[in-house]
Parts: sequence; C-alpha cells; structure tokens
Amino acid sequence: MIYPTVRAIGLAAIGMPLALLVGVFAPHLWILGPVWLALIFALVLADAMLGADRQRAELSLTAPGSLTAGVAGEALVQAAFAGAAPPRLQLSLEANARIDIEPLRQTVEVAERLGRARFTLRPNRRGPGVLERIWARWQGPLGLVWKQKIEQLGRETPITLNIQAVKEEALRLFSRNALYGARVQIDLGSGSEFHALNEFHTGMDRRTIDWKQSARHGTLLAKEFRAERNHPVILALDTGRLMCQPLAGLPRIDHALNAALLLAYVSLKAGDRAGLYGFDARPNISSGPLSGPNAFAHIQRLAASVDYSTEETNYTLGLTQLSGQLSRRTLVVVFTDFADTTSAELMLDNVSRLLSQHLVIFVVMRDDELEDLQRQAPTNADDVSRAVVAAALLRERELVVTRLRRLGVQIVEAPADQIGPALLSRYLDLKRRDLL
Repeated sequence: MIYPTVRAIGLAAIGMPLALLVGVFAPHLWILGPVWLALIFALVLADAMLGADRQRAELSLTAPGSLTAGVAGEALVQAAFAGAAPPRLQLSLEANARIDIEPLRQTVEVAERLGRARFTLRPNRRGPGVLERIWARWQGPLGLVWKQKIEQLGRETPITLNIQAVKEEALRLFSRNALYGARVQIDLGSGSEFHALNEFHTGMDRRTIDWKQSARHGTLLAKEFRAERNHPVILALDTGRLMCQPLAGLPRIDHALNAALLLAYVSLKAGDRAGLYGFDARPNISSGPLSGPNAFAHIQRLAASVDYSTEETNYTLGLTQLSGQLSRRTLVVVFTDFADTTSAELMLDNVSRLLSQHLVIFVVMRDDELEDLQRQAPTNADDVSRAVVAAALLRERELVVTRLRRLGVQIVEAPADQIGPALLSRYLDLKRRDLL
C-alpha cells in the first residue's frame, strides 16, 4: 500500500488558496493552480518510485511459543531489505484481545538494511493468544509518500497459567509440613499398607504386635505401616458461566485452575494418581487418573485448553458421567459456584450420589466483596439495599455449605487467592489420617 504523507497533503492544500488569489487578482494566470497540483503529483510519484521497494522487504517475528498469564514476554520484529533501504521505518505488531502489546508503534533506525524493534507482550487473560500481523511503513526520500507492508502471521501463542509459580508454591508448602510431612514421615506412620517388622518399644500401639512372628524370633515384634499410595484424585472443574465471573482480580475458574494444578503436582509427587475433569453444559475435558513423569505436563496442557464459557452448568450430566468413569474409591475435588439454593439443588443431589462410593471435597471461595458490602455502614438507601442483598446471598451460600457438611462432604473454604494452600493442607491431612 502506498499513500501520501501529511507533507504531501499540506503542499497540495497550499495550492488551493494560492490558486484562489491568482484567480481573483490575475485571472489570466489561472493555469498556475492545476500546474501546482500536477507538480505535487509528479513529486509524489517520483518519491514513490525512488523509495525502497515493498516487494524486496521481508518482515519476520521472533516470539515465545507460549506465554504465561501475568508474566510479560518479549517479541522481536525485524524488517530486512534486499535492495535500497530507508534510513528509518516504523514497525508495529498486532495481536488478538488476549495480549496487550507495548509500545503500539516504534520508529527505528535502519542499519545495514536491517531494522529491529522489540515489543513487550502482556497477556491479560488465559486462553488462545494469537499474534496476528506485522505492520511496517517507511517514507520515500522526499518524505511525500508512505510505503506500507503488512505481513499476516496468525501465529497461535497459548496463554497458560503460571506453572512455575504453582511448582514453587507446592514445594514451599510441601516442605513446610515438616512436623508431620517430611517424605519418610508421610510414608511411614498410621497408614494401612504393611511396610516392615520392627522391635516393639514402649509407647507403640500394642495392636500392632505380630504375635506369631514374635514367638518365632523370641522377641516382641510390631508391624510398621506406611500410608497407602496410588490413590486416584480427580479435580472436577465447573467451567460454566458463574465460574467465569471475576473474583479478587481474576475469573473464579483461574483461581480454581491454580489450586487444581497445585494439588495435582503435590499428589503426583506423593505417589498418587491425579486427573482433570471439566464440565459446563456438557463434559468438555477428561484425562482420567494419571501417573508417571509426563502426567503433570498432560494435566497442564488440559488446563491451558479450558476457555471462558457462557454456558449454564449441567450438574446432572457432568457429575453423572464423572461417576460412571470412576471404577474405584476416588478423592473427587469439586470446584464450582452457585448463585442461590435453588440453583444448588441439582448439585446437592448429584454430590450425594458421589458420596456413596467416593470421598468428596467441595471448594468454596469466600467472596470478600459481598462480605464487605454486608459489613459496611450504610449512608443512603442504595447502601441499605446492597447490604440486604449481600446478606441474603451469603445466608443462602451458608445454607448450601451446611447441607454439604451434613451429607459428609469435606469443605475447604478460603479466600480465592488462598484456596490452593487450604486445599493442599486438607489433602495432606486426609492422607495422613488414611481417609483416602
């Protein structure tokens, strides 16, 4: 694309009042107006011909294959000229709405027929990011025309959760449980899986004495147990409309995914099997219980594929299909949200069916905004209305949580940014008590 610069338009515009003045005071010189315009047109045409050829300019991009939500990345845009090159040019990079690019445009010097510009990529939400196109433009030697070239990219750059932060948090919390959670202490203790025979000492549980082996060896021997491993842990994520609403600066589903990945990482490290399951109007992802060195990477990829949805959650279809996939007792961690007791009825019915065979943890994110609305002193009628509505919503939420507790569901309730550590502590507690 070639189009005139502001300079060319200004020069052409100057001829209009001059032609008017000539027409008034020297009508016989009216031809100077068209001559002026023809001269400007000729100069623009010459500038377009003398400038660097668009066909001999090559645009390229060097950018990360993926981005992490909340972590800035960097992209390098290059313009290489095979023939004559302009002294400077402007470069711009365009992406879809999930990636903010800073700065929007850069003017760079061209050295040895090569111009380079670095752009900061700031992912603003998780999901499929796309670097769409490169824009480059430069002026001719007279500064009368812009020559513009657009390079279509369509490069997919998935925006994932901050896995490194999840791993660091997992290792920090895992090691913090040293008073009962060093690896040997987790494995050995009040489990149900036989480990070895040791000499009985004062203070040990007498029920662990193996009388037959003690008689054979002539000394009191006690059985030592270790916590059973290889438990399946399924992280069931409601990906429906309510879970995509913001809470504490992020959509609820993002908080849930962070907590799910934290628990998946630790449970795999502890020897259990972890799996990811997602549903809104219908089930959308299902990995089944996984183990092995590549299990977390697979769960991570599935978590990155979870997009924001506008669908209403179908608990009957989602939880019924999940129950049908489970062949043995499983720890099922349910991440969901509800607006009122009416919308929670189907959820309660289906969770109660899961409880007949499985252990269920229900994750509740405390809504600090609602609690603040309820507590703040009202100054006008609108404040009173907001406080009453907030109190009603919190009361209905508490009713649902109370009914879940009575059913036997394990409840993990914490602020949105703290549900990961709270969930991990409950998991380690259940594992230590051999309730899995």
